[in-house]
Amino acid sequence: MTTESAPAPHHTRHPVAVPAPATPLRTPHRSRRAPQARHGLRGARRLGPAAGLCAADVLALAGTVALIPPLPWPVAALVLAAALQPAVHACRGLYRPSLSPSALADVPALAGLALVQWLLLSEALAAHDAGRAVDWHAVLLAVLIQTLLCCGARALVYAARRRRAARRPQSVLVVGDGPIAHQVTIALLERTQYGMRPVGRVGAGDTGVLPQLGTAEDVSRAVIQNDVRHAVFTRQPGDDHESAALIGLFAAHGCRLWLVDGGAAAENLWRCATGRDHLWGFSVQPLRAGLHRPVARAVKRAIDIVLAGAALVVAAPVLAVCALAVRLSDGPGVIFRQERIGLDGRPFTLLKFRTMAPADEHESATLWNIALDRRVSVTGSVLRRTSLDELPQLWNVVRGDMSLVGPRPERPYYVGKFSHAHPGYRARHRMPVGLTGLAQVNGLRGDTSIEERARFDNHYIETWSPWQDVCIMVRTAATLFRLGGS
Repeated sequence: MTTESAPAPHHTRHPVAVPAPATPLRTPHRSRRAPQARHGLRGARRLGPAAGLCAADVLALAGTVALIPPLPWPVAALVLAAALQPAVHACRGLYRPSLSPSALADVPALAGLALVQWLLLSEALAAHDAGRAVDWHAVLLAVLIQTLLCCGARALVYAARRRRAARRPQSVLVVGDGPIAHQVTIALLERTQYGMRPVGRVGAGDTGVLPQLGTAEDVSRAVIQNDVRHAVFTRQPGDDHESAALIGLFAAHGCRLWLVDGGAAAENLWRCATGRDHLWGFSVQPLRAGLHRPVARAVKRAIDIVLAGAALVVAAPVLAVCALAVRLSDGPGVIFRQERIGLDGRPFTLLKFRTMAPADEHESATLWNIALDRRVSVTGSVLRRTSLDELPQLWNVVRGDMSLVGPRPERPYYVGKFSHAHPGYRARHRMPVGLTGLAQVNGLRGDTSIEERARFDNHYIETWSPWQDVCIMVRTAATLFRLGGS
């Protein structure tokens, strides 16, 4: 799909289309840490509340084992249950960030998961002690005790969190205009239990309460100078270029995103996670900004390292044969390198096996398709049709430039061009780019619709899960036998 030679210069970032600031930005708190260090500390801070709840849940399980009638529970089963409990609770959303958490609201989920957990432990006990039947009285007692202990421990964690938030509020930017933006701003200023201190507003109209931020540079400066940790949207972000740029800017700085639902349905590109949270009566939900959640990114990165490392070892003979074939057929220069745009718009060097004679710099940066180019050698044609020319990108995955699954990376020239022509294209860069993706397994490769590719890529980002990655990799492996190439 691309021609091979030196990279093209990358594009410039465009400002968010909002009015110019009416008042100078106040900077009550300035952080002098480097942005990279600050982003890393934010990731660690985000794990703090979840770590407290996780410890509360594990301690509740330990307390339940100590309080229920003494039974010869298999030690291995208890250890496995304690190890898996945080993961199961996380999948159920019990560690999801919340502005107004309630231990009582967690009771149904805690009780249901405890019932499943103790039924499995009882089955393990029956298998360990042949002939023993499931003791339903012990199971129900264990479920009751664990639910009560979990609820009580979580109530203590939530109370401590509210006290800490009131003492040390975090800076927040309010995005939007109109009466809802004004009411949300006043609620945050007056209600310390939410732990948020508004320091600026992005939107039209002057409320007279907060300084206005007009461009992406203004927003970025406010985030850095005030150590902004949250962005509260009082209107549903669209799928246009400006909204994507604003979302990407917040996500790149590690800000947590929230949407206040003033009554309108949230049903476009920036879908909300399901929740029952509120901000002083306003329904509020966390916005999913790609894979900027620390736990989700860590899971995806771990999968990439394990699978890509194993694939490099297994595919080493194939890589050697491909490299030798390119060297004998086309001469020196087995690997070609080209600049592509990755996560958050950052450039990186993509690796591929060379499949044609080198082109000049301008042609490499701007020529769209080389499928019928006469300079493609016989060896290069075979590599492209079997997608074996993409194998060196496994090293990009191991290095962290790419993921196994994600939106396919493109050259800077086309990223700038497509971002202006197709709404939502720039939003693809919320996710690490990948070797394959949802658009590719649905046949969108080569000369196909860019708008449809962006639609599939953004749908993948919004619905990401490890299982979805597995499904896409299986479908990719199946398409390799069709000799599709691009």
